[in-house]
Amino acid sequence: MDPGGAEEPAPGRIEAARRRLAHRDGERLLAEVERGGDPRPARDTKRMLTYAVAVLVHATTLVLLVLGVLLPIVAWGTVFGPVLGGLFLAMAWVLRPRLGALPKNAPVLERASAPALFALIDEIAAVAGTTGVDAVVIDGQSNASVTTYGLRQRRVLHLGLGLWEVLAPRQRVALLGHELGHYAHGDTRRGVVVGSALRSLWVWYYLLAPSRRPGPGSVVVNSLMFLPRWGVYGVLALLDHLSVGAAQRAEYLADRTAARAGSSAAAVELMDRLLIGDSVDAELRRQAVVANTRVGRPVPRAELEAGLWANLAAHVRGIPEREYERLRQVSALRGHSVDATHPPTHLRRQRVCNDEQYLGLVHLDHDRDATIGDELAEARRELAREALRDTTR
Repeated sequence: MDPGGAEEPAPGRIEAARRRLAHRDGERLLAEVERGGDPRPARDTKRMLTYAVAVLVHATTLVLLVLGVLLPIVAWGTVFGPVLGGLFLAMAWVLRPRLGALPKNAPVLERASAPALFALIDEIAAVAGTTGVDAVVIDGQSNASVTTYGLRQRRVLHLGLGLWEVLAPRQRVALLGHELGHYAHGDTRRGVVVGSALRSLWVWYYLLAPSRRPGPGSVVVNSLMFLPRWGVYGVLALLDHLSVGAAQRAEYLADRTAARAGSSAAAVELMDRLLIGDSVDAELRRQAVVANTRVGRPVPRAELEAGLWANLAAHVRGIPEREYERLRQVSALRGHSVDATHPPTHLRRQRVCNDEQYLGLVHLDHDRDATIGDELAEARRELAREALRDTTR
């Protein structure tokens, strides 16, 4: 059932700690929910401490900024004042909260260019009890996510064609329901305060990482950075520990929104597709290699680009049910999860199966799905060209 030698690579220290917390809290929260507990995020002590630690992180950056401005003034006429002031300003700039931005190297859809897609998103958002998004970013990954960007914290949906193209219409509705559910259910890690604090801490940890270059200079630098590095690691681990429970709750609630929007059956089918994410990415690369190396009758480039996604979808449709059953059992054995902050996939699946069964409030018929496909056509061609180019480098 579980093929030997297919173990996931060993995660790093932070990633491993996150996975342990995610698995432990995922099982605990599932038990609470199935006993009739309320999975909604509560304004409890842990939630307040999460915000307190996040504010402390941002306050540290603010202190660096203030020191960078005041030191040259207070110590005017000395050497160390301007030097230290410039150093603190540089640190404050590097450690500033990242508010996000739309990518410049990926297709971005707005309401005017994709009215049918945005109408579907708005309909599903109403089911979730929230509003839609301001932009949709298309990429080639086997994934999807939501976030915010800019000072006004506009909403953006990141939609991976590697996942979207292999889903049936009702599974696409469930996918959008899950992602939009994150806006409705108070996931603190996606908020501007906690989310940007986590990103800042990752930057600190990266900058303080020990140099691997041999030599006496690197030994001295690594020694000086030892305590700050472990201090940052401690704060990062603390913030992870405090916020992971809210993230787990948000995932379970987003799964319920997926079921309400697309149906319980569609939400379960969507989780099965998540189990083959790595396989889908590998198959996309294989299809691109085959398209670039085929011999015989020349095929127009446009036909190759269109066929890439069609062949990928056909490959996934050909996966037998017994393979999904094997993957579900392997998932339960290994504790597969989408990432280190998600509950194990088999627990999420169990939750949807044991929850109230929904028939789906949003229907995506063939004509509407085809219209959305037309709106995605240019992005589909652009990403297919990129995938084909990557295999020739």
